[in-house]
Amino acid sequence: MEYILAIDEGTTATTVILISSSLEVIEKVSLEISQFYPNKGWVEHDPEEIYEKTMNAVRLAIEKSKIDPGKIASIGITNQRETVVAWDRKTGKPHGKAIVWQCRRTEKICERLKKRGLEKTITEKTGLVIDPYFSATKIAWLLKNGIPSKDLAFGTIDSWLLFKLTGGEVHGTDVSNASRTMLFNIKSLKWDEDLLKLLRIKREFLPEVFPSSGIFGKTKNASPLPDGIPISGIAGDQQAALFGQCCFKEGDSKCTYGTGAFLLMNTGKKPVKSKHRLLTTIAWKIKENVTYALEGSSFIAGAVVQWLRDGLRIINSSSEIEKVAGETSGGVVFVPAFVGLGAPHWRSSARGIIWGITRDTTREHIARAALEGIAFQVQELLESMEKDLGKKTKVMKVDGGASVNNILMQFQADITGKKIVRPKILETTALGAGMLAGLGVRIFSSLEELTKVWVFEREFIPSMNEKERKERLMLWKEVVKKA
Repeated sequence: MEYILAIDEGTTATTVILISSSLEVIEKVSLEISQFYPNKGWVEHDPEEIYEKTMNAVRLAIEKSKIDPGKIASIGITNQRETVVAWDRKTGKPHGKAIVWQCRRTEKICERLKKRGLEKTITEKTGLVIDPYFSATKIAWLLKNGIPSKDLAFGTIDSWLLFKLTGGEVHGTDVSNASRTMLFNIKSLKWDEDLLKLLRIKREFLPEVFPSSGIFGKTKNASPLPDGIPISGIAGDQQAALFGQCCFKEGDSKCTYGTGAFLLMNTGKKPVKSKHRLLTTIAWKIKENVTYALEGSSFIAGAVVQWLRDGLRIINSSSEIEKVAGETSGGVVFVPAFVGLGAPHWRSSARGIIWGITRDTTREHIARAALEGIAFQVQELLESMEKDLGKKTKVMKVDGGASVNNILMQFQADITGKKIVRPKILETTALGAGMLAGLGVRIFSSLEELTKVWVFEREFIPSMNEKERKERLMLWKEVVKKA
C-alpha cells in the first residue's frame, strides 16, 4: 500500500490528511494557527509557526495511523492563497510575519494604481481586479518598508512550505497560486515584466513557476519525514477543491461553503473574460495543458449562521439551525450583506436586510430565510458564470462545512434548478492536493482514473416548479436593491 500525504495550510488551521491510493482518508489531523492583528485592518501569521504546526500535524498523523513513513509515496500541498512570506534564502529565516490575504494595509497603494487608470491593463494581464486581497501590493509594501534585499525570497504559503520541506533547495510555486498574485500573466504563463517594473519588484525575488502536478522537489531534513519523498502536487485552496471534486470538464463547477461561499467554474483551455467582474484564474496546469476557471465569492455564507447564534441568539449552535429552520420562510427574505455585496452587484456600501417581517414571523422563518439567503447569493454567482461562459450547466458539486446542511443543499438545488452533488469526502481541498500529487508520480495514470474512484454521498434534485422559482428570484432581486 502506498500513501499520499496532503497538507492543507488554511487561514485558521493546518490540516494534514493521509490518503490511500484508492482515495480513502486513512488519518486526519488539524491544528489551529495563531492570528495577529497589529493594527486596524492588518492580519498576520507567523511563518515559523505555520511550518512547525505543519510538521507537528504530519507527525501526529503518522503516529495515529501507525503507517511506515517510508510508505508515503508523494506529498501534495494546498494553501490559503495570496498570503505573502518574505525570507532569507540562505538562512531560511523569515523577515517578520506573513501578510495574510485578509490584510487591508495596502489600500492606498491600490487606490493610487486605480487613479493611474491601470485596472483595465492589470485585469487583461492577470484576470484580477486591483485589490489589497492579492499578493502584489503586499510585496511592494514590504519592499517600501525596509525589508533587506540581499538573498531575498518572496512566496505564497505553498512556496514557503516547499522551501522548508526541501531543505531550502527549491524556491517554487504552481501556476494556480502564481495567478493570484496580480503579477502573473495568465496568457503567457510568466511573471509579467511590465507589472514587476510598475511595482518595482525584481524577478529574482519571486519563485519559479511549475505545473500543478509533477515533481517540484524532494524532502530533505524535514523530520519526521524521510529524505527523498517527492512533493508532486501544489494548488491554491479553491483550485484544489475544484480538482478534488473532479470538475475536469468545461462547465463543471463546485461551491465551497465556509464563512463565505467560493464558486469556481472550469472554463476549459482558454481564459474567459467576465462581464460581471468575476475573477479569471488558472485552475491548474498538468504537463503542457492549462485549465482556466471563473471564480466568484459571496462574502457571507456560514457567517450568517454564526450571527444567528452569537448576535440574535436564536440558536445555541451552528448545527442546530437545521432543526430550527421551518419548512418555509413565511415570506421573509434575508440578504446577509453584512460587509457589502460582491459579484454580480459589487456594492461595498450595501448592508444586511431582513425584509417581509409580520406579526406572524417566527425564529423558524428567520432561520429558514438565512439559509435561503446563502443559496440565493450562490445562484446569482452561478447564473453570472453561465452567462460569461455562454452555456447552461446541469450539476453543481458542493463541499465545506455548511454543505452538510440538507435544507440548504435542497434549496440550492431548487433555486438554481441544478442537481447538487455532495461528495463522500468533504475535505475536497486536501483531497485535490493529494490527487494532484498522486498524478504527479503516476499513482494515478489519468483524470479518467480519478473520476472512477471519486465517490458522492448524496444528490439533491430540484423539486421547485419553474413558476415558483422565477417568482422567488424576482422577489430576491427586488429586496437586494433595498440592501
